[in-house]
Amino acid sequence: MARYRPEVATIGRAALAAIRKQLPGTVEMVYDNYNALVIGFSSSDRPSDAILSIGLYPRWVNLYFLQDATDLPDPDGLLRGTGNWVRSVRLTAADDIEKPAVRALIGEARTRADPPIDPKGRRRLTIRAVSAKRRPRK
Repeated sequence: MARYRPEVATIGRAALAAIRKQLPGTVEMVYDNYNALVIGFSSSDRPSDAILSIGLYPRWVNLYFLQDATDLPDPDGLLRGTGNWVRSVRLTAADDIEKPAVRALIGEARTRADPPIDPKGRRRLTIRAVSAKRRPRK
């Protein structure tokens, strides 16, 4: 995250810390791709079991809901996207991740996780991909 502008790195670090608290026992999968740094949170070692992810881009951070997020309850209208599966929330400040509406979305995603998360499991971090070529991060 140090490669990002300070404001983006601050939001990314806040999101990572908050999600680690809300989703204990997940496997964290890191993808340092061409366009973004992505940290996925999964109930297993399988990327297809990922529940949500954080995507850091040069100017913003997105929180992605990955398991059929099309019908997540969203009374505040935070979710963005029109695809068949994924929805996202743009995080514009470090405290966005702690807003009740965002926490509720994360909690609902946790409840719906398939396979379910073992909250007593040990958090694991795996580096899944590092692109040789990356866009500038600042």
